[in-house]
Amino acid sequence: MAKKKLDGKEKAAILLITLGPEKSAEVFKHLTEEEIEELTLQIANTRMVSAEEKNEIVEEFYQLALAQEYISEGGINYAKEVLERALGPDKAVDIINKLTSSLHVRPFEFIRKADPNQLLNYIQNEHPQTIALILSYLNPGQAAQILANLPPEKQAEVTRRIAIMDRTSPEVVKEIEKVLEIKFSGMLSQDFTTTGGVQTVVDILNSVDRGTEKFIMEELDTMDAELSEEIRKRMFVFEDIVSLDNRSIQRIIREIDNSQWAIALKGASEEVKEAIFSNMSKRLVEMIKEDIEFMGPVRIRDIEEAQQNIVNVIRKLEEEGEIITPRGGDEIIV
Repeated sequence: MAKKKLDGKEKAAILLITLGPEKSAEVFKHLTEEEIEELTLQIANTRMVSAEEKNEIVEEFYQLALAQEYISEGGINYAKEVLERALGPDKAVDIINKLTSSLHVRPFEFIRKADPNQLLNYIQNEHPQTIALILSYLNPGQAAQILANLPPEKQAEVTRRIAIMDRTSPEVVKEIEKVLEIKFSGMLSQDFTTTGGVQTVVDILNSVDRGTEKFIMEELDTMDAELSEEIRKRMFVFEDIVSLDNRSIQRIIREIDNSQWAIALKGASEEVKEAIFSNMSKRLVEMIKEDIEFMGPVRIRDIEEAQQNIVNVIRKLEEEGEIITPRGGDEIIV
């Protein structure tokens, strides 16, 4: 009797069963609710699985993961060449086809390991929109280094274009890739891809040095005040308090009314509460905890407002040099 051919969902269920509950739970964290529901149902309906089937599925998953790693290192052609040498042409084509049918390789992946200074030489004279598109696809640290070394007149304009970027057609991305391919390598497949946006700018600005950040934000203030304010709101969020040193937290505590702390901390994580409470006197902690306990239900809007007020104070103290918030690109301070 011929062995039943398993579909992707059945293979995924068997793989998760083989991995065990702890590792499967980690996988579930990266899935949508619908995917989790479908897989859970499939797992529940999976009965007897032979050791041979388990081994085959684990091996198939391993080969796919390996191929994906090769693709991220040097593109599809590189992955195909490595797999052909290791597994033979037929197996290599089979694995690549499985991946490319469902995988959209991230554009500009082949330059992500390039030296930022080398890349800067190739793109600094391009149109700001072209530079913005390329930086949007790089990791924040790499993009920040390039942004910081662009001519000053281009820094704010490129930043603005990243922030307002939404969706870019594959034709445009491919055309820009072709230019870079002359100096680099690889041809990647892509679909319409969401990139750029305010959060991308925040990630990049969080990685540049403070001088570059200050210059760009001042320029953006004059170019697009509304956009500039939206970026500022995301530059440091309430939850980032946990990254501050104790001295800074104590300085912030002195600036904030106790009632504001009670409202803000009512909706805060345990990590944030611990960071704040560990820098307060025992008596003050008890007072705020009592306020939280007896204040009753509080609207999310009021909690967010109180937290934003505290963030505004933090920004003000930072601008005045009273505290330092951790930021990529800073020099070591002793």
